Amino acid sequence: MKKPIFRVLYAVIAVVLITGAVWAYQSMSKPASSVVKAPATEKISTKPIKASAEKSKSQPKSTDQQVQELMSNMTLQEKIGQMMVVGFQTEEVDEHIKTMISTYHAGGVILFDRNMKTPKQVATLTNSLQGLAQETKNQIPLMMGVDQEGGDIVRMKDQVSPIPSQQELGQKNDKDLVYQAANSNGKELAAMGFNVDFAPVLDLSDTDTRSFGADPEKAAEFGEAAVSALNANGLTAALKHFPGNGRSNIDPHLETSSVKADKLDLENGDIYPFKQMITNVDNNNFFVMVTHIKYPAYDKENPASISPIIIQELLRKQLGYKGLVVTDDLEMGAVSKYFTYEELGVRAVEAGADVLLVCHTLDSQEKMYNGILQAVKEGKISEKRIDESVKRILTHKLTSDIQLHVDPETAKNTVGKNK
Repeated sequence: MKKPIFRVLYAVIAVVLITGAVWAYQSMSKPASSVVKAPATEKISTKPIKASAEKSKSQPKSTDQQVQELMSNMTLQEKIGQMMVVGFQTEEVDEHIKTMISTYHAGGVILFDRNMKTPKQVATLTNSLQGLAQETKNQIPLMMGVDQEGGDIVRMKDQVSPIPSQQELGQKNDKDLVYQAANSNGKELAAMGFNVDFAPVLDLSDTDTRSFGADPEKAAEFGEAAVSALNANGLTAALKHFPGNGRSNIDPHLETSSVKADKLDLENGDIYPFKQMITNVDNNNFFVMVTHIKYPAYDKENPASISPIIIQELLRKQLGYKGLVVTDDLEMGAVSKYFTYEELGVRAVEAGADVLLVCHTLDSQEKMYNGILQAVKEGKISEKRIDESVKRILTHKLTSDIQLHVDPETAKNTVGKNK
């Protein structure tokens, strides 16, 4: 009886095994395409995106790419505004400066005693001004400048640490003292939100307290120490007053004057400190401010600040300067007595200036801006010429350590502590 039962069980097991084998064979023999589903397609499509993201992380945009991208989004009006550094009259943001930043797109602001009461107040003001610029379409930071030379030319003199005049430093004949003075000054300016100090003065003179002296070698050496110290604190310096004011006894704030010296004398003397700085120091670390004085040896007609010969031929081509060219204040009598503000702006741009200082009134600032705008629209100035300056300005700003916000309490606790 047991044998027939076992035979039946063996038969059932055999049938099951055969059926399973046939089913497995059929599954394996199906085409591969029938089992490749959407997930495989998703993996393929995401690989390039991931690789591109990784590539963009490892290869950030160059400064030149960033500048070109910014400029492609800027209107002509915004570009012209970037070329202006302006002043205003109050200790807090008023309608004047708000108009110049928000409506006319001013690229920088210069502060004077009239704007500066305490370190904490100045830090609050520079924060507010940078905040206004950040509310504009392109969010380009401001040049925040001041004339803090030392001696008689010191803003908020009763609040800051003492800064010896350049004449005093020159007489002590110690480069380290020059660095220390500029370093202390730079620390205090940076704490208040400044990023440009319109100093040092490289004019040669035995009598002017603003000068290191009449020795061109010393002026170059001490100027380099001052620039280095300012740079160490995040500030850009401005060498002034190219090609050298030392031979003139007339104040360009009031009237024009003319330097009666030949090219050889000027190049071996007055121009020498500027030439040394241009040759030995990164040109992005300092501006060159051009004076309103005339130099007939180069240009019999025009003050240096509106002279294509002095700015383009001498400063750019002969000396090889690559940085920003800044005019002295275009509201000074040396030029404003003889030209309208509309004319002055156009002539400064035509001459090759990148940054126009217009330090006092809204009326003169608007006239200068509108004069340049009209000249471009009429074809007297090409937009390409405007672009040359704006590219330099944006390159400087993108490669400089511009603080958009400083701590007013830190300014209060830093400034004047070396009294």
